[in-house]
Amino acid sequence: MSDESQTAENEASPAPAEETEALRAELAEMRDRMLRALADAENTRRRAEREKQDASQYAIARFARDMLQIADNFARAMAACPPEQREAADPQVKAVLDGVEATERQLLQALQQHGVKQIDTADGKFDPNLHQAIAEVPGNGKPGGSIVDVVQPGYTIGERLLRPAMVTVARRETGSAQGNGVDTKA
Repeated sequence: MSDESQTAENEASPAPAEETEALRAELAEMRDRMLRALADAENTRRRAEREKQDASQYAIARFARDMLQIADNFARAMAACPPEQREAADPQVKAVLDGVEATERQLLQALQQHGVKQIDTADGKFDPNLHQAIAEVPGNGKPGGSIVDVVQPGYTIGERLLRPAMVTVARRETGSAQGNGVDTKA
């Protein structure tokens, strides 16, 4: 090759070092794009899996609320017949009451198998995230703001509140009214 053709070739194409650097930069950019696309795809897959789990777990929430109303009616039916009257009742009436009680237990067990759990109020602490206070009543020795009675049990499904527990809470006593029984809220 002549010197003139060599010079012309060098001028026509970029130097090999510059070309290599450009290719490396392009490769790095493509690698970065690929890694971002893979990460995005993985995040989308995880999100879809989480949404699928939530949908399957919480899809029955509306149905479960309806079933809780039935369970409440079973509990009311059992509460309407005090134990002493139940013992004195005819054997047929006792059998019906036993059937109602068994059906209530079976319904609550079926709900529990599907992730519906009753809210535990045994500790007596009022939690506005789980309980709905429907009245303030005298505490009868309980500290103000604590649960005195559960009017209607509450339930959760998974980690979500399905229905708050309806409770009465102890009235907070004021300093001067504690000893004499005077209600200062009048």
